[in-house]
Amino acid sequence: MNAVLETTELSKTFTLHGRGGLRLPVFAGIDLSVQPGECLALTGHSGSGKSSLLRCLYGNYGASSGDVRIRHQGDWVSLSAAEPHDVYDVRRRTLGYVSQFLRVIPRVATIDIVADPLRRLGVSAEAARSKAAQWLARLNLHEHLWHLPPATFSGGEQQRVNIAHGMITDPPVLLLDEPTASLDADNRRVVVELIQAARQKGAAIVGIFHDDEVRQAVATRCFDVEQYRNPV
Repeated sequence: MNAVLETTELSKTFTLHGRGGLRLPVFAGIDLSVQPGECLALTGHSGSGKSSLLRCLYGNYGASSGDVRIRHQGDWVSLSAAEPHDVYDVRRRTLGYVSQFLRVIPRVATIDIVADPLRRLGVSAEAARSKAAQWLARLNLHEHLWHLPPATFSGGEQQRVNIAHGMITDPPVLLLDEPTASLDADNRRVVVELIQAARQKGAAIVGIFHDDEVRQAVATRCFDVEQYRNPV
């Protein structure tokens, strides 16, 4: 089976312009590929560059060198070189992302936040909200919260909104940054089941899972970022 996400000689260095151009190398020379139905767990100590790598895969961080490529609508797209409108289309149709933090427009109801990725694909408001309700119920978020903005929710509640928002479109490629970090045991089990279901449907998943039990339950293989760490 062919890969749908890959990197070639990917390197990342941060330049601190406020400190005289100080350069902070993070990692160098990463080659990886992920196929449909795989869950690749990024491993390594804190500070090894796992989250930076995930953000490079999403296009939030530009590569210092090398390339990130994703198969989108049957063609390969270089996220390292693509125009912003092309990156947006990749994220809308192909690439899902669940971060550690929920960043949304204030005062928008939770159910509409979760439904928004479907609306961007042209799904009707009624159908999108119906599916959003199913996801929120599956993630044990009580119905009385659905029509409230999530700014005042607990960390675990916000993370469940984040998961629903990132996974509702069943994206072919899915990036997960510690999706269960704020969750109790019952909700961790639900999220593990959702990740396993996404993989069984053919999603290619790359994730950071600091919980050993979660990682063992969802990962098909691991990728040690530590070995690519680029020392100062």
